[in-house]
Order: sequence, then structure tokens, then C-alpha cells
Amino acid sequence: MRFPYYPGCTLKTTAKNFEISAIASARALGIELVELPRWNCCGAVYSLVSDNLMSYLAPIRNLIRVQEMNEKGILENEYRLVTLCDMCYNTLKRANLLVKEDPEKLEKINTFMDREEDYKGNVEVLHFLEVLRDVGFKKVEEKVKNPLKGLKIAPYYGCMILRPRGIGIDDPEDPKILNELLEALGAEVVDNPYKVRCCGSYQTVNRKYVVAELAHDILSHTVREGAEAIALSCPLCSFNLDDRQKEVKELHPNFREIPVFYFTQLMAIAFGLEEKSYGLNLNYVDPRPLLKNKKLLKTPLHTGGDMF
Repeated sequence: MRFPYYPGCTLKTTAKNFEISAIASARALGIELVELPRWNCCGAVYSLVSDNLMSYLAPIRNLIRVQEMNEKGILENEYRLVTLCDMCYNTLKRANLLVKEDPEKLEKINTFMDREEDYKGNVEVLHFLEVLRDVGFKKVEEKVKNPLKGLKIAPYYGCMILRPRGIGIDDPEDPKILNELLEALGAEVVDNPYKVRCCGSYQTVNRKYVVAELAHDILSHTVREGAEAIALSCPLCSFNLDDRQKEVKELHPNFREIPVFYFTQLMAIAFGLEEKSYGLNLNYVDPRPLLKNKKLLKTPLHTGGDMF
């Protein structure tokens, strides 16, 4: 099973641990993620102004790359574009829906991008979690060699993978997809209402202590519910809930750090893949002591066995 894959900017920089663990876990399931050639930034956020067509050029250009891959024989009739980043998913999916529903806007965009082939509106944008759901969590469970037994994980969804309705991949008020995946991996799922609360998003750029307070609320509530770690699917959420724990401790000295995983890292661990595919050294709060305590890691901590 081969899918065109859009990585986006963050997965090539600060979220390399997300990409490397996803590609390795997908391969274990018989899924090949084929990176788009000549991809560009999706624009990071979806424009709030529907008639500002310039903001849709970047995401639509990436969808044209999918068409080209099929025309050049890199793929055979596979027009489902897979993303990992929630922000990229939201931006690409909404831009795609806009031009599919408004032929006039699509024509204007195609006319403006006169050096590109016309976008035909034939691409479907998927989040990797949707691919896993389609494959079946039963099949995911069958690949588990190192079950996450005894590991208490709280799923965190945030905003962009769930909203708005029609774009989100699950119920925005009571999502289950991450819960079901974690259960298939053998983890003990700790559910709580803070799983859909906004992490602060891009306010982290110039209002980092506002975001730190939001992170404190989310993380502290999660700990009180009994979770030992958090699992999520968004690089921006990861930064705000993981890296911003430094600022949380400045504001709340008694705060106890909690590890934050990408769901693909937990997949790689549960599948018993090579530890270098986990990318744990790139997590801000080191999750390796917790994993060692649960007997889920074999390499001694001082050896750096999971380095790239």
C-alpha cells in the first residue's frame, strides 16, 4: 500500500521524531509513505478570508504534485494525500474542499498558476490516523510485539484535527480515534475532558507565558486523572505541551513534568522496532526513564541508543 505523503516544514526540523517514527511504523504495517517531490509550505494556517485566493495557492500547489506523481508513474492511481501534522492536514483539507465546491475559484487559481498544470480537484486529503483507522486497529494490534502494558497514557487531540465539522476526523466533543489506537497498542488509556482544549496555538510566539498557563491547566489535570504521559498528533501542540514545560515550571515551581509522545513513537515502541526509530532524544521531557521503568526500553539510558 503506497500513499503520496506531505511532510510539511516542522517534520523536517523540530518534529523529526514524528516523521521518522511514522515512516518506520507505517512500513511495519505494509504502508509506504512516498514523499511529494518539490513540496512547499502549506501556509501553516487556513485563511479566514474566503476570497483571498492568494492564500490558497500554496496548499493547492501541493495537491498538483500528487497529480504529477500519478502521471509520471511514481504512483498508480493513488490520489489520497497523507499528512501527519494536524495544522497541515487542516490547511490542505479546507483549501481542497473550497476549490472543489467553488469551480470559479478553482479556475482563477489555475489561471494564476500558469506554469503549473491545472488542479483537477481529484485529490483526497487524509490524516495518517484516518489511514490507520481504515487499515483497522485490529491489524495494528496484530503487529504489537512489545505491548505498552501498564503505561497510563492520556490522548490529547487539540483543535485542528477535529474542527470544523466536516473537516475533522472524529467527533469534536468526544473523539475516540487516539483512544482506540492506544488501546490496540496495549496502553492503559486515561481519558479526560481536557483532551480537546486548545493548547494556545501560535500565541506561543509572542505570549509564551499565556500558553504556559494553558499548558499547566491541561497537563496538571491530566496528571490528576492518573496519566503518566500524553499522546498527541500535532507538532505545535507538542511544542506547547512539551517544550513549554520549562516556562510552566517557572510559573509553578512545584509542577511535575510529564512526558509527551507523538502517537507514532508509541507505535514504534509497541511494534518492537529499532530504538533509533523512536526519536526519543528529541522529546523535551525525556520519556526514557518512564519507559525503562515499564520495561519498554532495552538500551541503557547513557548509551544514547535511540539517537539518529
